[in-house]
Amino acid sequence: MRATDNGTRAVLAGCGVAVPPLRVDNQMLARVMDTSDQWIQERSGIVSRYYVEPGVGSAELGVEAARGALTDAAVDSSEIDYVVCATMTPNHYFPGGGTLIQHGLGLRPVPALDIRQQCAGFAYGMQVVDALIRSGIATTVLLVGTDVHTSLMPFTKRTWDVLLGVEESPLEPEELEWNSRFRHLCVLFGDAAGAMVFRAEADSERGILGARLFGQGEEKEILFVPGGGSACRPWVDERMIRDGGTVPIMDGRKVFKLAVTRMPKVTTELLAENDLALDDVDVLIMHQANLRINEAAQKVLGLPDEKVHNNIQKYGNTTSATLPLCFYEAREAGKAPEGSLVAFAALGAGLHWGAVLLRL
Repeated sequence: MRATDNGTRAVLAGCGVAVPPLRVDNQMLARVMDTSDQWIQERSGIVSRYYVEPGVGSAELGVEAARGALTDAAVDSSEIDYVVCATMTPNHYFPGGGTLIQHGLGLRPVPALDIRQQCAGFAYGMQVVDALIRSGIATTVLLVGTDVHTSLMPFTKRTWDVLLGVEESPLEPEELEWNSRFRHLCVLFGDAAGAMVFRAEADSERGILGARLFGQGEEKEILFVPGGGSACRPWVDERMIRDGGTVPIMDGRKVFKLAVTRMPKVTTELLAENDLALDDVDVLIMHQANLRINEAAQKVLGLPDEKVHNNIQKYGNTTSATLPLCFYEAREAGKAPEGSLVAFAALGAGLHWGAVLLRL
């Protein structure tokens, strides 16, 4: 959907990221489950990921990324008049992360909106920012994507100790088997946050040009968490945890097929809506779920390597943080100078998917 062009656009002013200090490589995961560096890299391209320390939630990471974005934008915190937070792993069931980030930054009371589109959350957030600014509701908006996946990992304290090298003795067979049941998920995910500051700018050729987003609930079964929700009574219990009901279920083959077809399709459709073509794109930033997905999607689009940036190899899948984190590094690498046309594309649980165009 293309926003009504009233002469005002949401122009990117700054970007910041937060990556935890604890780097976990594939060999470390092989200590606690039946996997190997070769197995993980062949299937996902991931070499490492970063984990928070216990007690650090997505709000804390979001605050750190937001501070970086404010500094990069040379925007004082008092100028922020709206906060949008995308996360599927809030510190608490409620409240969401938006007000926690607002408070952590020391912002004055402003509207704080939480959205839940999982891996497509940041793309949805960019459309929300675009609508807020074009409508005149806000003039300086902070958008944060932040997720802490270690909170979802079904690891015991002993597993964590062995993984981190605190204990050298190997896990008992039963615990190794339990962890290995979820290896196709646990090897993929890391913790991180990314943030962008957008400002209203009149009569500008820069800014968010448009977004094309979709949701399709009948695809829920390919990626969801069966337990821990209002459809359960109680919300969570000992049996649910014992059976792994609070751990995500994923049909990797179906996710792969849908991502490889829908991300390229929605990107080309959005370009056409804005009278643009693939040749006009300077860099494509795709959700970093799996390097093999992105390589296949790039092939479908026929884009050269210099027009695509991936960093899942370093960070794993950080869900709502992947788009800003990948963009941040692409910009640092010189792939997104001022005036560039950046295309963002994502697909995640829900099913949600879509694309956004941003002129820098």
